[in-house]
Amino acid sequence: MAALQNSTLDAIKNNQVQLLGEWINGLQTTGATRNLKEHDIHQQTGEFLQLVVSGLENDSGTNIAAPGWEGMRQFLEKLSHSRAQLGQDSQQTASFIFSLKGPLFALLQNHYQDQPALLAEQLWEVSELFDAFGLYTIRTFQKSREAVIKRQQEELLELSTPVVKLWDGVLALPMIGTLDSQRTQVVMESLLQRIVDTGSEIAIIDITGVPTVDTLVAQHLLKTVTAIRLMGADCIISGVRPQIAQTIVHLGLDLQGVVTKANLADALKLALTRLGITLSKTV
Repeated sequence: MAALQNSTLDAIKNNQVQLLGEWINGLQTTGATRNLKEHDIHQQTGEFLQLVVSGLENDSGTNIAAPGWEGMRQFLEKLSHSRAQLGQDSQQTASFIFSLKGPLFALLQNHYQDQPALLAEQLWEVSELFDAFGLYTIRTFQKSREAVIKRQQEELLELSTPVVKLWDGVLALPMIGTLDSQRTQVVMESLLQRIVDTGSEIAIIDITGVPTVDTLVAQHLLKTVTAIRLMGADCIISGVRPQIAQTIVHLGLDLQGVVTKANLADALKLALTRLGITLSKTV
């Protein structure tokens, strides 16, 4: 079985400055350094090449799962995470690795110019190793990107479910859009925490902006109402439009025990009445 020769390692070690210069020039020419700081580029290229040398010195072979490539795996994971945060895609991130192939192949061609068979063997080994680096980068990039997207979705959910204090002891949660399991969980957590923080006695969930109410949505609402009651507070659902009321009846959904109002104003009026607060117009 073919393996990377010590002579290949020596060629890389003795020409690191040349490789780095040609690599960085290639990255700049292709626009791969766009939106990246020059200091970061020099640091990342230098660290990557040094990790390549270290891994080969440890005789780690081309299997990047080997213990000798642990430092390289950590570097690629960190690189993928940082590029994902900068908004680059997986192809741009992997190109950072693959763009070193050109300068490195040229170096080896010159180094093994009198040994064509050995040259072909070493080019194949180096190519396999760098392909493994690139594939690992793509996999870790996808995981990092998914984590970024998940965090953004959670932040959007929090922004789309604001808990508003309408009065001392009265909170309101205006719902807009589809209510699913994940969003219900966010709603529960944010609303229950606000009940604890403010000591509110009544929470109003306004579903005026919820387009449709089906069995699943109703179940989510009931779970939220139950959680609020367990916290010692009352719950009122407002924004029950005629279409939604008909849907609830046709579906045979059981909302007994849940106080509903047609609009937020009526819900607030009921909440204030329960608190013993009376409002009157001034003449």
